[in-house]
Amino acid sequence: MLISEYLALRSQISVTTGNTSVQPGQGIAREAEQSGSFARALQEKLAEKHGVEFSKHALQRVEERSIDLSENDTLDRLNRGVELAAGKGSSETLVLVGRNAFVVSVKNNKVITTLSDNELQGNVFTNIDSTVIV
Repeated sequence: MLISEYLALRSQISVTTGNTSVQPGQGIAREAEQSGSFARALQEKLAEKHGVEFSKHALQRVEERSIDLSENDTLDRLNRGVELAAGKGSSETLVLVGRNAFVVSVKNNKVITTLSDNELQGNVFTNIDSTVIV
């Protein structure tokens, strides 16, 4: 499932943002349309449900690389990996979830970038202080 498909399925969920121009009961897609920012609406929904946030760059990579965040509890596993890294005092970590990799700023609780399985081989990850496999 792609992000766009996920949002289409979740369009009936109301999102409370604190923005008085958005009334409860409006879906994510409608909110994104009104605010003009798909990334912001997605970010709010991901943070509301799953804790870890995605940078604009990471959101672009998720969509470009067709990474399915709903498959095999990917977001839950990613959050567990970030919690493990935080517990060990990491600040920048590589979290391997199934066949995908996420570079995460643990101190900011934000995914910096993502890689799919076919891009992992031959890559060198720099500026990380830990790796978590979940």
